[in-house]
Amino acid sequence: MTTTMEYHNPVLLHPTVDGLNIKPDGIYVDVTFGGGGHSKEILNRLGPNGKLFAFDQDEDALANALPDERFTLINENFRFIKRFLRFHGVRGVDGILADLGVSSHQFDVAERGFSTRFDAELDMRMSQKNDLNAYRVVNEYDEQDLRRVFLDYGELKNAPVLSRTIVEAREHRPIKTTDELKEVLAKYLPERVRNKILAQIYQAIRIEVNQEMDVLKEFIEQSLEILNPGGRLSVISYHSLEDRLVKRFIKNGMFEGEPERDFYGNFTVPFKTIGKLIVPDNAEIKINNRARSAKLRIAEKR
Repeated sequence: MTTTMEYHNPVLLHPTVDGLNIKPDGIYVDVTFGGGGHSKEILNRLGPNGKLFAFDQDEDALANALPDERFTLINENFRFIKRFLRFHGVRGVDGILADLGVSSHQFDVAERGFSTRFDAELDMRMSQKNDLNAYRVVNEYDEQDLRRVFLDYGELKNAPVLSRTIVEAREHRPIKTTDELKEVLAKYLPERVRNKILAQIYQAIRIEVNQEMDVLKEFIEQSLEILNPGGRLSVISYHSLEDRLVKRFIKNGMFEGEPERDFYGNFTVPFKTIGKLIVPDNAEIKINNRARSAKLRIAEKR
């Protein structure tokens, strides 16, 4: 059984929850519950009639459920936020918080295969219910698909040669563990940039396994539907791919292209940006290394 002790400090705790502009009797959603740090802070600011719904697809997080009658934890992927809130009779909410990416806990559990520090079976699933895992991506994807994964999600310039090397190596025997993958790609991991390139490779495979970009798009679009006017969205992202999507949607109300302008050249977008981009200070990064790449954006529904 997992305990909350294994979950690290929540990133940008106060700015993220401040960004929600909490009303004591409002309804709020934390779509990335994890160790419950952000959720606890939201509950601290809610009155007796307020409500908090939290999502986490990782079964390990269920051990951290908070004993509070205002709190409901839903063991599902947040791409289904609208469906499961409706199931609980909720159609409109006053604020949504998302702390994207992999939790510190998931990185620290060696057998999950998320961390470059440990040898483990190729897994990387955020939910054990998923059929697709890292083993299948590495051993079953054709060269073209592997190239797409490394290029789109790892932003790796040498994606073609990495893909070809994997395909050639697995013809002799399957690549079963993270160490075997490192061994296969060893000549493309020069010591001075080894950790950086490995992190990009792992990130690319992990995003593919968990469909993270699709999930994020579906979630943000649904957030717009379920937020009440004046409701707030607080999103922490950890790499440029996520941050770009969040920034574009907040600015334009769409992920690609530009919003249509009226006769006078004006366009209306569904969100209003609140404040500037927020990043952690050095003190927080020192306490919590995971915070070093965090970016927080806050928006309000018009």
